[in-house]
Amino acid sequence: MQRRQLAALGLGPWLSCLAAAQGAATRRITVRARVPERSGTVYLTGNLPELGPWDPAKRAMDGFGAERRLTLDVPAGMNFEFKLTLGSWAREALDAAGLPLAENFRVVADADRDISVEIAAFKADLRLFMADPAGGGVLGTLRHWLDVPSRHLRAARHVSLWLPPSYAQSGRRRYPVLCMHDGQNLFDPRLSHGGIDWGVDEAVVRSAAAGRMPEVIVVGVWNTADRWREYSPWHWGPRYARFLIDELMPEVNAELRTRTGPRETTVMGASMGGLISLDLCRRHPRVFGAGGCLSTAFMVSQADISEDPNASRQALIERSIERGLRFPRGPRLCFDQGTVNEEPGDASAQATVTQWLRRQGHREGSDFVARRIEGADHNEAAWRARLDEVLAFLYRAR
Repeated sequence: MQRRQLAALGLGPWLSCLAAAQGAATRRITVRARVPERSGTVYLTGNLPELGPWDPAKRAMDGFGAERRLTLDVPAGMNFEFKLTLGSWAREALDAAGLPLAENFRVVADADRDISVEIAAFKADLRLFMADPAGGGVLGTLRHWLDVPSRHLRAARHVSLWLPPSYAQSGRRRYPVLCMHDGQNLFDPRLSHGGIDWGVDEAVVRSAAAGRMPEVIVVGVWNTADRWREYSPWHWGPRYARFLIDELMPEVNAELRTRTGPRETTVMGASMGGLISLDLCRRHPRVFGAGGCLSTAFMVSQADISEDPNASRQALIERSIERGLRFPRGPRLCFDQGTVNEEPGDASAQATVTQWLRRQGHREGSDFVARRIEGADHNEAAWRARLDEVLAFLYRAR
């Protein structure tokens, strides 16, 4: 899946295609899907605004049984990409090997077209896997809180709580907390988007054994269909912060033997999760003392959020910096960007953020790092590969 086409992200290369097609004619694209019998309602999601974009439960396909169909008007010339789900990314389509489809279905809307696809299966209900954490090969102990509600956010979400191997035998010992976004992708490949998890359990066990970091409790907050709004600092990000700080973390602290305060609390995520991690450290330095911002989605603009075709395409982080945005003393930041499937402007936006931090007196190499990784992609496998290095910086000399 391409960078801005991650589960429920809603951002992507479609923007430039759509911009070019504004005011142009449309082409009628009919998608016909053969799916397993008794699949229930099948949804088509993709990079059209009327599909979310990439909302896994926005448009149901017509038909029943094994034959489903949906006809869409697509801007002429657009590279239309799509996938099928049963209403959430947790129930996305699988290939014949039982793995999530490695690539989106694609069609260029250069003429009216009739496209046929065949789906071997859909992901099983993830609750079956959540009830059997040992089946995912997870080190330590993995617990799940299901459908955690919030007064601040529209959707409930699952939360995965990972305890290091020593937790059960350590009596009264308390542990620092690593809070991570996109929590379904962190520990168990059966739950993760694309069938590859971050391997957070393995990385923490490995890094702690090598003395590069302490053992920590990891709080993995699952995303929802509102992900791109919740992870945007300029939209629902402040509400998401209130959920974490006022609702979730007090429950975690009451249930588990945690250590609290900014020196003991780190936040981390990738893409939009990296962007909200930066903002959480900026707005709440008395809560979060370090932020891991992998493949940060710096190029988010108002046009990505708004349905107004005339909305600005300037990166919102750049606009905020121009208007005097400040970053407080205290929190340490680790940025990185891969060079594969990056968005146009990513490198320059990272350079802008680096200069912004330097001008405020933050020291590169100690207060923050910004790495560019040649050949690294924008996916779970890539973040897994460099997680040890990120953890080593975030927990260095804490």
